[in-house]
Order: sequence, then structure tokens, then C-alpha cells
Amino acid sequence: MQYNNPSFGYGGYCLPKDTKQLLANYDNVPNNIVGAIVDANRTRKDFIAEQILEKNPKTVGIYRLAMKETAINEGKDDFMERIRAKGVNIVIYDPSLKTDTFENSKVIRDFDEFCNMSDVIVANRMDNMLSDVKEKVYTRDIYFRD
Repeated sequence: MQYNNPSFGYGGYCLPKDTKQLLANYDNVPNNIVGAIVDANRTRKDFIAEQILEKNPKTVGIYRLAMKETAINEGKDDFMERIRAKGVNIVIYDPSLKTDTFENSKVIRDFDEFCNMSDVIVANRMDNMLSDVKEKVYTRDIYFRD
């Protein structure tokens, strides 16, 4: 059932760009599915950003941008920009990042400092490291086992 555990929508660099390009390439061909994918992803990101913003955070912590250490999920995603545009500070905890900032957000290397400064912690999947701050965690992980 892991494939049926929802996430935040797709992001990164390639997939959003590629689906939009595919939509443009077939502009004159009757189809609905590619446009529906692009629209559904935008709707999902809007929904998630609004749910986070409803918590009125001053600082949102992003817990791990990468699903695998070798593949940063290009946190550049609009979803972070949607939150930042409302004046909310964003910090990132991801041990695989080797820089002090990522997409205009500070990278925090100390986990406790990250948890203390974050009003809401956004996590793609629940992790045992977050168990002490689970009341701060926003996730779409419905099984808590992936």
C-alpha cells in the first residue's frame, strides 16, 4: 500500500517543467489528462500551503527535502514560495545538504535547534526523530510506516 500513501504533490525541477511542456506540445491535440495532472498538482500544493498557513506560524521548518540522500527534491517548489510569500520564515533541516542556505532558506544543522525554532514542521513522511515534536508536525503520511 506504500504507493497509495499521499504526498505533497510532485515538485522538483524536471517533472513540473516536463508536464507543462508536454501540455504545450500537444496544445492542438484534444486531451484532458495532462492538463488535469498539472491542475491537480497546483490545487494540491495550494491546499497544503493553506492548511499550513491556517496554523499561523512565524517559522515553518521543512524536515528533509530529499527522499533519498542522492536526490534532493528540489525544495524550490512553489509550495515553499507560497508560504514565504505570506511573510513566513522557512528553515530547513536536511543532513544531506552541504550549504548554509537552500533556495533563500537557512539550513539548520542542529536538530534540536530546528525543532525549537519551527512552529510547524513539514515532513513528507513521519520519522521517529520527530516523535518528541509530533504536535508540530504537518504531514500527509496516513500510514506512518513508509
